[in-house]
Amino acid sequence: QVQLVESGGGLVQPGGSLRLSCAASGSIFNINRMGWYRQAPGKQRELVATITDLGSTNYADSVKGRFAISRDNAKNRVYLQMNSLKPEDTAVYYCNSRGGPNGLRDYWGQGTQVTVSS
Repeated sequence: QVQLVESGGGLVQPGGSLRLSCAASGSIFNINRMGWYRQAPGKQRELVATITDLGSTNYADSVKGRFAISRDNAKNRVYLQMNSLKPEDTAVYYCNSRGGPNGLRDYWGQGTQVTVSS
């Protein structure tokens, strides 16, 4: 069982930056991959970025070069640095963890709202 809590969302102007944080607790030793997803009203939840237990990262094409995912293992946290934000980035951002000794299981945070508007 994993608990995930996101923070850092808010209102930012186009071109601005935000850093999201996700705190993980519980059975974190089973986590193989963590990531960020987002969902805008009327749209499906989409992958934004992932980072594996070995540090390998993956990004959606729409955020590549603008966003950066990172980990702080000592603090059991994962971050999403978002730069050059666009109105299209407006969404609820969710922290995700995946792992488990018997197959894979996903856990989700409650989400944090990111609004990019002038």
